Amino acid sequence: MFDRGAGGRCLILAMTDHPFRMIMTGRRWAVLAVPALLIGALLVARGPVHAAPALADPHRVMVDPEQARSDYVEHCGGCHGIRGDTVPAHLPELEGRVGWFMCTPEARAYLIRLPNVAHSRIKDNAELADMMNYVVFVIGEGTAPAGTPPFTADEVARERARALTNKDLTAERLRLANQIVRQCHAPASIRQLYVGEKP
Repeated sequence: MFDRGAGGRCLILAMTDHPFRMIMTGRRWAVLAVPALLIGALLVARGPVHAAPALADPHRVMVDPEQARSDYVEHCGGCHGIRGDTVPAHLPELEGRVGWFMCTPEARAYLIRLPNVAHSRIKDNAELADMMNYVVFVIGEGTAPAGTPPFTADEVARERARALTNKDLTAERLRLANQIVRQCHAPASIRQLYVGEKP
């Protein structure tokens, strides 16, 4: 391919056998263009890039938002993704969805009773409440009903004592998802672990 570069110079772009690698001839373009093209191709392949959603006032629902984010990344991000987007892993996607589980007391308690939350290495209930508030209010991106109160240390202490077992999770999640679709008008896709999941 030919492209007219700066100053009317003709640059030659040659496709290689690798889909993201191009060789450019002419002046310093080769040094700058190949990394830029690679980054551009990766961004296009990944889709739009979104910064972590921000709350107007994170201190309204978290004592220490930075610690809450750090705890999420360390304790949850490896499986649920840094932004809560788990696909293609067969786990519940949190991004833009998890807040729906705050619309009934039973579904809300479920979030704390999950084994990896209830048995978390974070032993301080206030710190765990902060992390779960980060999950619901930041990663959940506005899906929690308006006026939803944040988790408290007392609530976390009470619910983590009633931890679910792994064998209960799939059926319990589906039961609660059906409940929030009926009672809270959550999208039907909340029944899936992630949007587009094949049954």
